Amino acid sequence: MQEATFLILTALAGGSRHGYGIMADVAGISGGRVRLRAGTLYAALDRLRLDGLVSVEREEVVDSRLRRYYRLTPQGAAELAAEAARVQAHAGTALARLGLAPGGAAP
Repeated sequence: MQEATFLILTALAGGSRHGYGIMADVAGISGGRVRLRAGTLYAALDRLRLDGLVSVEREEVVDSRLRRYYRLTPQGAAELAAEAARVQAHAGTALARLGLAPGGAAP
């Protein structure tokens, strides 16, 4: 799973959000390292909708503009959990090999 996808799904795991909210949350989660552009975000959201990982929860008009709120689907939550577990396992292995994990031995 690409990092941007992982971060978008992580943002939506905290509850439904509109596009700007997702962009702001992704920047916060990544410590400002990942800043999604609107075109990148909406292309990713369209792909994630087609894959069944996110859905549109609701739409509203704010200042004469349509604001669409997205939410994580159960399938999206399952895929995010699996990816988080995979990343965590790899990180644990790396830390252990560096001697930085509890009980880890240095190489």
